[in-house]
Amino acid sequence: MNGYFQLVIGKSGTGVRVFDATDGCAEVTTGEITEYLDRNRIGYDVLAVNEAVKKKGAEPVYFTQNKVNPVREQYVMTIAQDQMSVSVRFYPPSENVSGGESGQLTDSKEVIGDLVLKKIRFGVDKDAIDNFFANREYCKDIVIARGKLPRDGSDAVIEYKFGTSKKPRPSLNEDGSVDYHNLNIINHCKEGDLLAVLTPADMGDYGTSVYGNQVKPRSVKVKSLHFGQNVKLSEDKLTISAEKSGHVSLQDGKVVVSNVLSLKNVDVATGNIDYDGSVAVAGNIASGFSVKAGGNIEVKGTIEGAVLEAGADIILERGVNGAGGGLIKAGGNIVTKFIENAKVVAGGSVNAESILHSDVQAGTEVNVTGNKGFIVGGHVIAGESINVITIGGEMGTTTRIDVGVDPSLKVRIRNLMKEIGEENKNLQQIRPTIDGIVKKLQAGTVLAPDQAAYAKKLMAMKAQLESDINEKSENLMELQDTLSQTHDAYVTVNGICNAGTVITIGELSMTVDKAVKYSKFVEKEGDVRVAPLD
Repeated sequence: MNGYFQLVIGKSGTGVRVFDATDGCAEVTTGEITEYLDRNRIGYDVLAVNEAVKKKGAEPVYFTQNKVNPVREQYVMTIAQDQMSVSVRFYPPSENVSGGESGQLTDSKEVIGDLVLKKIRFGVDKDAIDNFFANREYCKDIVIARGKLPRDGSDAVIEYKFGTSKKPRPSLNEDGSVDYHNLNIINHCKEGDLLAVLTPADMGDYGTSVYGNQVKPRSVKVKSLHFGQNVKLSEDKLTISAEKSGHVSLQDGKVVVSNVLSLKNVDVATGNIDYDGSVAVAGNIASGFSVKAGGNIEVKGTIEGAVLEAGADIILERGVNGAGGGLIKAGGNIVTKFIENAKVVAGGSVNAESILHSDVQAGTEVNVTGNKGFIVGGHVIAGESINVITIGGEMGTTTRIDVGVDPSLKVRIRNLMKEIGEENKNLQQIRPTIDGIVKKLQAGTVLAPDQAAYAKKLMAMKAQLESDINEKSENLMELQDTLSQTHDAYVTVNGICNAGTVITIGELSMTVDKAVKYSKFVEKEGDVRVAPLD
């Protein structure tokens, strides 16, 4: 049992007797005794109290010549800060060793009454209280009331049954070239294939404090399955599957299955292509023509001065020469042999063997590997990292490299906020009219046919606006959550970074004044620093 102390009143005055702990339990401290004396307004000599703690034993140590009145058995009741438990710590009554009156004992009724007075109404452990009075142990914390802890739930989880990576890494052949034939980033599916499974959020269970108040479990993220064309939602809204065979991809958070349009070439014979599904071009895309696809774009031939826009991924086996014009834009990843004098924008990553005098933007990373692995001239931006062998030219060609900024995320957030604001405004405009109609109906007013039709139209408009606002608010929260996540952006150079290169990480920049080999550019202590490769 714990060590404890007892106030002693004798002929020599008032003192304290300290009993040793047993079985390795906690000893009494000078601080606990002085707090007890202060609480009972008893003057003392702290050195004498400390001496009693050191001495221990049956003989009391007197700390004052004054004889105090008897002190009854008492306790300190402590309510936990989280209001989930109440404990008491009892102290023995004073003993008068000179034949006078000793302190009185308390009882369980007093403790129960104190709990009622403090409005403790949940989880009171009467057995623990009774057990103390049946077997007194002093200077020991005894829990006499426990709240019910809330059961924390878990976030909703969506498991996609196809690849959704924004960071594909093409493998290298033995000769150092990139293997474009086994990328496995375009996901084929058959009719009826399971595409995604939602495990709903577990909201958890409320707990109860010792005051009887509800205690909320932690907040969880609620998600739902979003889908587009050729995709079917199950009745329980927990799974989605393909309605048709084709290519499945994740576009702006929606699962979409696209058909495949196969073409030999894109030129004067076909004209510009604008297709909801995916497009596969076995040959070339002539200068000045465009291919727009809701899914993926695959081109096995050459591209020069053309416009390619895909909702998902773009794969260019022979690379692209923008010839000072054109655009390659993908909602997902872009994989190409080379990029020259072109503008390239990817929501995911960009993978190439070389980038020459081009404007390249990637939401996640840019990887320039293979036999050449160089970036010379132009401006290359990536949200997280850039991995390259050589940056810049020996003649000091200005090359700008930026990491740590997703070029599209902030734009999407800004657009969503604007759309939500406009829809909320429209909702507020029709709400007074709807409220007026509801009041009339509640009062028993019969609406004329044209009024009823108008009311029905307003109700449908309200439901649609509320649905759109909820969906967009959910998307906005996910985007803001992504934006708030800090990434340790960096630039890895596995060869040489030539002088004249401008490296920017977030808002910080540095200009490389002399060639740097086998290094990693990172942000450290508010500056862009050069570090050795890991």
